[in-house]
Parts: sequence; structure tokens; C-alpha cells
Amino acid sequence: MGTSSGPAQVGVLLPTREQAINGTFAAAPLLDFARQAEQLGFDSLWAGDSLIARPRLDPLVVLSAAGAVTSRVTLGTAALTPALRHPLTGAHQAASLDHVTGSRLVLGLGSGFPMPETEEEFAAVGASFTHRAGRLDEIAALWRQAWRATRPGTPSDFQGRYWQACGLDRLPGPHRPGGPPLWLAGSDTPRVLERVARHYDGWMPFLPSAEAYGAAWRRIGELAAAAGRSADAITPALYATITVDADRRRARAELEHYLKHYYGRTLEQMAAVQAYAWGSAEECADALAAYVRSGARHLIIRIGSLQGEPQLKQIADVVLPRVKEMSR
Repeated sequence: MGTSSGPAQVGVLLPTREQAINGTFAAAPLLDFARQAEQLGFDSLWAGDSLIARPRLDPLVVLSAAGAVTSRVTLGTAALTPALRHPLTGAHQAASLDHVTGSRLVLGLGSGFPMPETEEEFAAVGASFTHRAGRLDEIAALWRQAWRATRPGTPSDFQGRYWQACGLDRLPGPHRPGGPPLWLAGSDTPRVLERVARHYDGWMPFLPSAEAYGAAWRRIGELAAAAGRSADAITPALYATITVDADRRRARAELEHYLKHYYGRTLEQMAAVQAYAWGSAEECADALAAYVRSGARHLIIRIGSLQGEPQLKQIADVVLPRVKEMSR
């Protein structure tokens, strides 16, 4: 998981938020989607996280079920917001899910998208929205300590700036030593790159420019080396949204419709901060390939449609092989 060498991996986001927008919460279609994605050759399946800001089914529960109906794909969060759960509860859930999935779990972690509705969501569970990046880093440190607590010489108590915990050695340990990899979902600010280089096993941005991605990834390599870490210890990922339709204007209209319902914002507004591509499968593949040339090695595709499953096979037939070939 923690390497930037070899062919790129391509995953797809389970449509939990899209279900919520359509008002059709149901597990069976998600599990059908998971089975189909694995059969079509996708490398990973991902689920997002939100309570009331952008509601959907709980990602850890959904991934647990997806793990039961798949056998090969990596299962991940894109991204989990740990602040919405008590850190001990989060450590326990993640370790349990690591067992259920047989060490196929990757946890992409976010500190909260800077929108008013996200701040309201934090307030709803009594979480502080201030200093949320530092709080996320501390939760990640607490989780790692909890997952190592049964090893000789590992303290069973955690004393941090924001959190204190005792008896970590009583929690069930994860399936794999040290627990699942923790990736930081963040941008390319100097502070984010420093945090990735020092503390995380992967970097999951949604940068709108492949050139910016490449510059940031090179900087992470420099910072990691300065911190005594190999760049191969950090997985360079990308979260990108694509809408596939041979008619480019129709694809754009579908993506606009999707974003209006997802964020209440336009494509022009969102494309300033997130990675988007639309048009034929070949056009979308070329857009993603630019990021692969810039260093990305695990692409997480969100299908930009409220009825995205029909696009899944086109993406598998065209986008997957083109992206993988580009990275060889």
C-alpha cells in the first residue's frame, strides 16, 4: 500500500451520498455496485463520511458489508472525519473493521471541509471546529498508539494536548500489526505537505491541476527525506470526479446537475478547488493520466452523476487500462 512504484491503482467511490440525494437509502444496491466493481477490475472501493452536512449511510458499516461480498479489493474511507466520533470509539471501530476486511482497510482521514454546514455538523456532536487539523493529527497518533498498545514497551495511556486516554491495551488490536494505513485527505498547502511527510501513510488531495499535484508530491518527497522517511512509505493518491458521456455538452450538464444537488454549487465554483473531468471515457482517461504522469499512484474516482452505475463499465473498459498503462 505504501509505495509510489508500480502501476497505478484505480478505485471507485460507493454512491452512498448519491443514494441520500435521491432519497433511496438501501444496502442491496451498494453491495451490487461493490461486487460489480470488483468483477470489472477496480482495485479499491471507497465511502465518504458525513452525519448532517452531506448525509449518507455510515462508511464503516457500509465497508463492513462490502468487505463481506468482495475478496480482493482494498476498502477505504474517502474521507472519514474522525472528529465526529470519540477517538476511542474510532480506534475500536477501525480495528474491528480491519479484522472484518482481512487487512484490506485504508483510512483516508479529513479534518472537515471548510463549509458552514461542516461547522454545524461538528457542533451537532460537540466537536470543536477550531484547531481541527491539530486535533486530527492527535487522533491519528492516539489510534496508532492504541493499535500498538499490546506490544511490550508501548504505553497504555495517551496524554495529548486535546485528548487523554487510559487503558488502551484493553482495546482489541487490529488484524495487521500497527493497524490500517492512515492517509491524509488534504490540499497542497505547506502545512498539509509537512503533516503528510511526517505523520501519514498516504496523501489524498483533489487538486484541480496535475502540475500543482506534481510539485506538491515532489515537495512531500523532500520533506519526508528530511524527516528520515522514504517517499515509498507514502502513497500518492488522488480523489477526482468524472462524468462519462460521448456528448461532452451532455456530460457537463449532468455534472452540473450533480454538483448542484451535492454541494449546492456550480461546476465553475467547485472546479477551482477540486479535480473534475467530463466527456468521453477517453477524454476522462487522458485527464486522469496527467496526474499519473505527475506521480499519482492510487486514483479514487467519484462518478459525477446521480445515476452513476451505468458509467461503471465504460470507466472499467477505457479509463482503467489507459491509466494503468500510463504508469508502467
